[in-house]
Amino acid sequence: MTISAFLRAMLYYLRPYRTKAWLILGALVVEMAVNAFVPLSFKVLVDDVLPNRDRRLLTVIVAWLAAGVLLMVFVGLARDWLYARVSTRILADMRTRIFERLQRLSVDYYSRTDEANIVARFSTDHAAVENAVVSATWGIMPAFDVLLTTILLFALDWRLALVAMLIWPLSLLGPRALSPRATLASYEKKEAEAGMLGTVQENAGAQRVVKAFGLESSAIGAFAGRNDKLLGHAARVSFLSALIERSAGIGILVLQVLTMAIGAGLALDGRLSIGTLVAFQTLFLTLSYAIYNVAQFSPVLVQATGGMQRIEELLAEVPTVPDAAAAPDQDRMCASIELSAVTFAYPGREPALRAVDIGIPSGASVAIVGASGSGKSTLVNLLLRFYDPSAGALSIDGTDMRRVTQQSVRAQLAVVFQDNLLFNTTLRENIRLSRPGATDDDVEAAANAAEIHDFITSLPRGYDESAGERGARLSGGQRQRIAIARALLRDPAVLILDEATSALDPHTEAAINATLARVSQGRTVLTVTHRLSAITGADCIYMLDRGHVAERGSHLELLERGGMYALQWEKQTGFAYSPRDTVPVVRPAALRRMRILDQLDDAMLHALAPLFMAESFARDCDIVRVGEHGDRLFVIVHGRAHVIKRDGDGIERTIATLDDGDYFGEMALLDGGLRTATVRTAGFCTVLSLARGPFMELLERVPDVRAGIEREAVKRRDEQLLLV
Repeated sequence: MTISAFLRAMLYYLRPYRTKAWLILGALVVEMAVNAFVPLSFKVLVDDVLPNRDRRLLTVIVAWLAAGVLLMVFVGLARDWLYARVSTRILADMRTRIFERLQRLSVDYYSRTDEANIVARFSTDHAAVENAVVSATWGIMPAFDVLLTTILLFALDWRLALVAMLIWPLSLLGPRALSPRATLASYEKKEAEAGMLGTVQENAGAQRVVKAFGLESSAIGAFAGRNDKLLGHAARVSFLSALIERSAGIGILVLQVLTMAIGAGLALDGRLSIGTLVAFQTLFLTLSYAIYNVAQFSPVLVQATGGMQRIEELLAEVPTVPDAAAAPDQDRMCASIELSAVTFAYPGREPALRAVDIGIPSGASVAIVGASGSGKSTLVNLLLRFYDPSAGALSIDGTDMRRVTQQSVRAQLAVVFQDNLLFNTTLRENIRLSRPGATDDDVEAAANAAEIHDFITSLPRGYDESAGERGARLSGGQRQRIAIARALLRDPAVLILDEATSALDPHTEAAINATLARVSQGRTVLTVTHRLSAITGADCIYMLDRGHVAERGSHLELLERGGMYALQWEKQTGFAYSPRDTVPVVRPAALRRMRILDQLDDAMLHALAPLFMAESFARDCDIVRVGEHGDRLFVIVHGRAHVIKRDGDGIERTIATLDDGDYFGEMALLDGGLRTATVRTAGFCTVLSLARGPFMELLERVPDVRAGIEREAVKRRDEQLLLV
């Protein structure tokens, strides 16, 4: 974007205030005229008043000057007040336009754009534009002075005026040549500022992890890298801005000396009056300072242009999931849902869903299950119309969702996510978000249904208690119950439960599952989960595998079939809790499904089971870390964890996700080597671990079995099946 493009963009925001803009320009013309009258009066003073000692003419000139000053003060104050109103209104309109655009963009924009980059549009980018807008009169008024002064110079003496016009090439060539480079440098600086803001924002939100694992030094190093990058761009912008000012100033200074010399020569030859020379030089100084002031304003414009370019890039984004032209609202739903041969692929990726057929009758309870990456979350995204199918159709009550407005469909859906965002406002308003017009009694009834009312009323301020930033003042279970109350307040035709309890501890999960089962009666319910124990009572279960529907049926039907669902059920139910529901234990039969242990007989498996020790981890905790000494096998009993490695650029990447029943650390159990990856919890996580020492002591009794286990482990390592 060039400076001229920036000025054109600003005209868009000025249009609603055209009348006020003309009044401001009129005030500037008055101020400019008064400023021009002062040097012109010098000609009369020198050529007429002083030689003739004309006191009457002197009085008239002084009176006009005094009147002009008073007029300029009055007009200037009025102009300042009016400009302050208009400029702040323009900036507010710009913020509103940016925010409205963000609300209308589809979800995919947020998945490919850093949060800090979005925030930077409102902070550093908008601040650069604001600086230019607020100080614009310091650039506009000198520009008007340049125009009027040029006309007056020719009126005084056309010969000197022609010489004076050399000021244009001498003062403008440098800024014109340097401005594009400075604008590009400003844009790159804004990009670097957004990157640094992202680093700070991410670090502020991860202080528990930073402190827990002593990552302060590495965090400082990462920030230093961002800061150095910003330093380089900032220095380039500052230097180019200084060059723009200096290149204009040098030309102006040279021309001032030249016009003075030529004018003095003409006066000595009697071809120019002394008064004209004084007036001309005064006006030329005014012209010089005006051009210099414009040049000084140029760096401000350069910075604003970089900021405006980034703002315009956001405003140019269009929703990828638009409503059809003249699309009607969806009528009140009976809430039967049908997916017909639905295929969907995220940009640049393999299809996440492939020709999926799913039918959900009105009032039915249907579950979608499957491993991570099977397409469960994608299906929810399509149902909420965050995306549209690449092929096939998703219909509600027989109507393709693409034929009705998104808002009218979403108004009849309610969703409880795994991570439910609570806003930094009162608990009452957090619940009321789903139906802004709801009464306090409605809010409390929904909280009662979600079994959170008693807790809220026990707080010092009750429903007026703040949830804190992102609900930080509440526990995970309390946040989920607030989210359930919010969903129930909407009285939805369809209730979607998207891994609604998978991040909670087992006791809280069981309590909330009981609540969900009660409040779901009489609604169409779609439960998306990887934990099979939560959906045994569903009317129909769909098992997804790599984007396909692998199996469908009730819980008992799928178990009898002995397919993928049955295998997953066996894996997840190989672990149980003691009667007090505090200590998980492993069933010997579950150990046989681990390839590293499948060569042990029943007696050895029973001997091995008590050797497992239980541990619990909070969210975002590292169970193991890359490079540390490994000496244990881990089994995920309850929860989810990500296997993480760093790529060549040092950026952490999730390469696998572990769910209930998954295990890792076979090689550590056998040879105690270094961990090759980090395993980090995605929520509350309970694991069982088997230490190498007791395990190896057990294997000493059966050397042949030990040799076979070691051969199998080496084979799996060579096949890259061992992740940690």
